[in-house]
Amino acid sequence: MLEWIDDVTRFIFLSDEPKPADIAFIPGNGHAEPAERAAALYREGLTPLLLPSGRFAIGTDGFSGQLSGARRYEGTFATEWAFMRGVLRACGVPEEAILREDEAVFTYQNAILSRRLTDSARIVVRRALLCCMPVHARRAKMYYQTLYPEAELLVCPARGADVTAENWTDTPEGIDAVLSELERCGAQFHDILKGMRRGAGFKMAESK
Repeated sequence: MLEWIDDVTRFIFLSDEPKPADIAFIPGNGHAEPAERAAALYREGLTPLLLPSGRFAIGTDGFSGQLSGARRYEGTFATEWAFMRGVLRACGVPEEAILREDEAVFTYQNAILSRRLTDSARIVVRRALLCCMPVHARRAKMYYQTLYPEAELLVCPARGADVTAENWTDTPEGIDAVLSELERCGAQFHDILKGMRRGAGFKMAESK
């Protein structure tokens, strides 16, 4: 294996050992696996609150439906949040443990509006679990870490995903997915970093 491929793998595919946390974040998506992982962490007693976030992808006019997952979830879901809530409820999470953020239309906005919600609800986040697809782990952590700089963020990627650290170089689809994420980790942070250096706060101009 080429050394640079190992470097890309380590950079993109983050995974931490779960620890008890104040909340679990689930960035918006149509994949069932991240919400299933969050539900499992809840059932294990590792977090009392789950915050799925998402309306639907920018540039679309509605939630496009479930994208992946071994189990199909029945119902009509108007938003990514509604879908993820449906997954969580089907996996045994009670309604009172699920917070609601259903306005975000891109990943940075998932983090921004999640922070707005936790602040307004006076939820102190000292440690959080971040449940996402494995290939999205680095970029999701970059966004949420930007909005929660004082918190310890532990990435708990979904299980059973098609593209993983072990197989991403095996298919054209895996290569495209990982290298596209690598590109986004640079391209989507130009304005964010420049704004932070100027003390201008957080911008909301990037797309998924």
